[in-house]
Amino acid sequence: MYLIKTPFWLRALYPNCTWKIPSKEKVIYISFDDGPHPEATPFVLETLKKYNAKATFFCIGNNVLKHPNVYESILQQGHRVGNHTYDHLNGWKTDSVSYIENIKDAASLIESDLFRPPYGRVTRKQIKTIQADSNCPQHIIMWDVLSGDFDLNLNGEDCARNVIQNTVPGSIIVFHDSQKAWDRMSIALPLVLDYFSKLGYQFEVIP
Repeated sequence: MYLIKTPFWLRALYPNCTWKIPSKEKVIYISFDDGPHPEATPFVLETLKKYNAKATFFCIGNNVLKHPNVYESILQQGHRVGNHTYDHLNGWKTDSVSYIENIKDAASLIESDLFRPPYGRVTRKQIKTIQADSNCPQHIIMWDVLSGDFDLNLNGEDCARNVIQNTVPGSIIVFHDSQKAWDRMSIALPLVLDYFSKLGYQFEVIP
């Protein structure tokens, strides 16, 4: 079970995390989790370029190690990266010491002050420890809108509709540059970029 639009009560439970970036301008923040991936990430980069769009990629340390050239392409094209742990750990199922060490392992490969917990699952104790440790990325970035591209029961048009119907200025949107999400993300991303471009929106990295 997951929520496409993050409700107020959930944001209130984790007030030290960033869920959206309030804006009066037509700006939205597209992000990608779980890469870099040798096929999905280059597709994303090429698609973003067509719309003069910038995005933020929350990378898994192990994938950076496997695909360093793809990772470098993200940076060279003016996008931003963030830490997504080294092994895509679930914070609810991992003791805090191991979880923090895994983030630090990823930080040795990913130079960023942004962190997104896989699945959005992180304990308050882990948040407090992360933000107190200068060797961890300090800013914990969640999201306002999930595309649902990881859901095998959806199709690409469904995922695009999820984003289009729930996005407002300042929304942080999640797609996945992964093998699992590929069939849906590859359809949904161009639809979303085209729709919001025609409305005059800008796509920027998370500041």
